Amino acid sequence: MSNEMKRKIDAAIANGYRIDIAPCAGVVRVTWRGQVIAQSKRAMVLNETRHNPVIYIPREDANMAMMARSSHASHCPFKGDASYFSLVDGATRAENAVWSYETPIPEAAGIAGHLAFYTKAMGASFGIEVETLGAAVTTL
Repeated sequence: MSNEMKRKIDAAIANGYRIDIAPCAGVVRVTWRGQVIAQSKRAMVLNETRHNPVIYIPREDANMAMMARSSHASHCPFKGDASYFSLVDGATRAENAVWSYETPIPEAAGIAGHLAFYTKAMGASFGIEVETLGAAVTTL
Protein backbone atom coordinates (compact mmCIF):
# COMPACT_ATOMS: atom_id res chain seq x y z
CA MET A 1 0.00 0.00 0.00
CA SER A 2 1.37 3.38 -0.95
CA ASN A 3 1.97 6.08 1.64
CA GLU A 4 -0.65 8.24 -0.09
CA MET A 5 -3.30 5.49 0.14
CA LYS A 6 -2.44 4.87 3.80
CA ARG A 7 -2.79 8.60 4.48
CA LYS A 8 -6.25 8.65 2.84
CA ILE A 9 -7.41 5.62 4.82
CA ASP A 10 -6.15 7.08 8.08
CA ALA A 11 -7.94 10.36 7.30
CA ALA A 12 -11.20 8.54 6.53
CA ILE A 13 -11.02 6.58 9.78
CA ALA A 14 -10.23 9.76 11.72
CA ASN A 15 -13.40 11.27 10.20
CA GLY A 16 -15.59 8.40 11.42
CA TYR A 17 -15.45 5.98 8.48
CA ARG A 18 -15.90 2.45 9.72
CA ILE A 19 -16.84 -1.11 8.85
CA ASP A 20 -18.77 -3.29 11.28
CA ILE A 21 -19.36 -7.00 10.68
CA ALA A 22 -21.91 -8.93 12.74
CA PRO A 23 -23.84 -12.21 12.49
CA CYS A 24 -27.17 -11.95 10.70
CA ALA A 25 -29.98 -13.27 12.88
CA GLY A 26 -32.11 -15.94 11.24
CA VAL A 27 -31.93 -17.69 7.89
CA VAL A 28 -30.83 -15.87 4.73
CA ARG A 29 -32.06 -17.27 1.43
CA VAL A 30 -30.96 -16.01 -2.00
CA THR A 31 -32.97 -16.99 -5.06
CA TRP A 32 -32.41 -16.37 -8.74
CA ARG A 33 -34.74 -17.44 -11.55
CA GLY A 34 -36.86 -19.37 -9.05
CA GLN A 35 -33.95 -21.41 -7.68
CA VAL A 36 -32.35 -21.18 -4.26
CA ILE A 37 -28.69 -20.40 -4.93
CA ALA A 38 -27.69 -19.84 -1.31
CA GLN A 39 -29.22 -20.42 2.11
CA SER A 40 -27.53 -19.95 5.44
CA LYS A 41 -27.98 -19.62 9.17
CA ARG A 42 -24.37 -18.36 9.33
CA ALA A 43 -24.59 -15.18 7.26
CA MET A 44 -22.82 -11.98 8.24
CA VAL A 45 -23.97 -8.38 7.79
CA LEU A 46 -21.39 -5.78 6.86
CA ASN A 47 -22.28 -2.19 7.66
CA GLU A 48 -19.99 0.37 6.06
CA THR A 49 -20.16 4.14 6.39
CA ARG A 50 -22.09 5.72 3.47
CA HIS A 51 -23.16 2.32 2.06
CA ASN A 52 -26.22 0.12 2.44
CA PRO A 53 -25.75 -3.00 4.59
CA VAL A 54 -24.48 -6.04 2.65
CA ILE A 55 -25.23 -9.64 3.58
CA TYR A 56 -22.36 -12.11 3.15
CA ILE A 57 -23.07 -15.86 3.02
CA PRO A 58 -20.45 -18.58 3.62
CA ARG A 59 -19.37 -20.15 0.34
CA GLU A 60 -20.19 -23.61 1.76
CA ASP A 61 -23.85 -22.55 1.98
CA ALA A 62 -24.08 -21.55 -1.71
CA ASN A 63 -24.67 -23.57 -4.85
CA MET A 64 -21.29 -22.90 -6.45
CA ALA A 65 -22.29 -25.07 -9.44
CA MET A 66 -24.44 -22.12 -10.58
CA MET A 67 -21.48 -19.72 -10.44
CA ALA A 68 -18.60 -19.24 -12.86
CA ARG A 69 -15.55 -17.24 -11.78
CA SER A 70 -15.16 -14.16 -13.96
CA SER A 71 -12.05 -12.16 -14.76
CA HIS A 72 -13.51 -9.03 -13.14
CA ALA A 73 -11.80 -7.78 -9.97
CA SER A 74 -11.97 -4.71 -7.77
CA HIS A 75 -10.18 -3.28 -4.78
CA CYS A 76 -11.51 -1.58 -1.66
CA PRO A 77 -8.93 -0.06 0.68
CA PHE A 78 -11.17 -0.99 3.63
CA LYS A 79 -11.80 -4.64 2.68
CA GLY A 80 -9.16 -5.70 0.15
CA ASP A 81 -9.29 -7.33 -3.29
CA ALA A 82 -12.62 -8.72 -4.50
CA SER A 83 -13.07 -11.52 -7.00
CA TYR A 84 -16.31 -11.99 -8.92
CA PHE A 85 -18.56 -14.76 -10.16
CA SER A 86 -21.32 -14.77 -12.77
CA LEU A 87 -24.52 -16.69 -12.13
CA VAL A 88 -25.23 -19.26 -14.83
CA ASP A 89 -28.50 -21.06 -15.61
CA GLY A 90 -28.28 -22.70 -19.02
CA ALA A 91 -27.84 -19.91 -21.57
CA THR A 92 -28.83 -17.21 -19.05
CA ARG A 93 -26.09 -15.36 -17.17
CA ALA A 94 -25.99 -12.60 -14.59
CA GLU A 95 -22.51 -11.20 -15.14
CA ASN A 96 -20.42 -10.40 -12.06
CA ALA A 97 -23.47 -10.79 -9.81
CA VAL A 98 -21.53 -12.33 -6.91
CA TRP A 99 -18.37 -11.10 -5.23
CA SER A 100 -16.06 -12.34 -2.54
CA TYR A 101 -13.15 -10.98 -0.52
CA GLU A 102 -11.29 -14.28 -0.37
CA THR A 103 -8.37 -12.85 1.62
CA PRO A 104 -9.61 -9.53 3.02
CA ILE A 105 -7.49 -7.17 5.05
CA PRO A 106 -7.41 -8.07 8.77
CA GLU A 107 -10.09 -5.51 9.71
CA ALA A 108 -12.55 -7.28 7.39
CA ALA A 109 -11.55 -10.87 8.21
CA GLY A 110 -15.14 -11.72 9.20
CA ILE A 111 -16.18 -11.90 5.54
CA ALA A 112 -13.34 -14.15 4.35
CA GLY A 113 -14.74 -17.10 2.39
CA HIS A 114 -18.18 -15.44 2.12
CA LEU A 115 -20.17 -14.34 -0.93
CA ALA A 116 -22.26 -11.21 -1.50
CA PHE A 117 -24.84 -10.74 -4.23
CA TYR A 118 -25.12 -7.69 -6.49
CA THR A 119 -28.87 -7.49 -6.81
CA LYS A 120 -28.90 -5.10 -9.80
CA ALA A 121 -26.84 -7.58 -11.85
CA MET A 122 -29.28 -10.36 -10.96
CA GLY A 123 -32.19 -8.46 -12.54
CA ALA A 124 -35.83 -8.77 -11.59
CA SER A 125 -35.61 -12.54 -11.10
CA PHE A 126 -33.80 -12.48 -7.76
CA GLY A 127 -34.73 -12.39 -4.11
CA ILE A 128 -32.87 -12.12 -0.84
CA GLU A 129 -34.92 -13.05 2.20
CA VAL A 130 -33.98 -12.91 5.84
CA GLU A 131 -36.27 -15.07 7.94
CA THR A 132 -36.34 -14.36 11.66
CA LEU A 133 -38.81 -15.88 14.10
CA GLY A 134 -40.88 -17.27 11.23
CA ALA A 135 -41.42 -13.92 9.46
CA ALA A 136 -39.73 -13.45 6.07
CA VAL A 137 -38.60 -9.99 5.05
CA THR A 138 -37.33 -9.35 1.53
CA THR A 139 -34.24 -7.16 1.44
CA LEU A 140 -33.04 -5.33 -1.65
